[in-house]
Amino acid sequence: MSTEVTDSAAPPPTAPPSEPSTSEPSRRTFVATTAVVGGAVMAGGLAGPLGLGAEEAVAADGPPSGRVSLTVNGKRHTLTVDNRTSLLDLLREHLELTGSKKGCNAGACGACTVLVDGRRVNSCLTLAIRLEGAEVTTIEGLADGDELHPLQRAFVEQDAFQCGYCTPGQIMSGVGCIQEGHTGSKDEIREFMSGNICRCGCYVKIVRAVEQTAHGK
Repeated sequence: MSTEVTDSAAPPPTAPPSEPSTSEPSRRTFVATTAVVGGAVMAGGLAGPLGLGAEEAVAADGPPSGRVSLTVNGKRHTLTVDNRTSLLDLLREHLELTGSKKGCNAGACGACTVLVDGRRVNSCLTLAIRLEGAEVTTIEGLADGDELHPLQRAFVEQDAFQCGYCTPGQIMSGVGCIQEGHTGSKDEIREFMSGNICRCGCYVKIVRAVEQTAHGK
């Protein structure tokens, strides 16, 4: 027996979805339009003297800089430098005194050690702009003409170096150590020279060189 579906039993036809009204903007269109208009307004506001104009003026002037006068190895220098310039970069890049080495550039290895007013400092951590009137001695200024400093001679005699990269800092730190009076024993020398790293491992001979110079051995 066949089953026949009558018109009353069939589901009513589904009406096609109505097209969105073109007379009202969609939410997405509204948000996009608001963003564009708001961006244009902000750009226009920043273009004034307190906005992009000020930034462009700063960029045109460059980073803040200052003048500093200091004596390096007995010679007076007056320079204009970026306020962020380290003493190490001033020596190497402005005065072409490349004896002071840039090792870690973080004050951990001592390769950049120089004397400032007789005190040893890590020149990579010292701002040049703060040294107005200071007297700086680098490895280039340690010898008296062709006459080596006693500690330089001791380093040669004791063979207290291998690659030589750390040697300028070691010598400058050793001079400071002697001037400070911290040479009473090998242990004291090692303690007060501990901020200078020798990756070649010449520590025993470095201590001997400092001891020889301090005590005239």
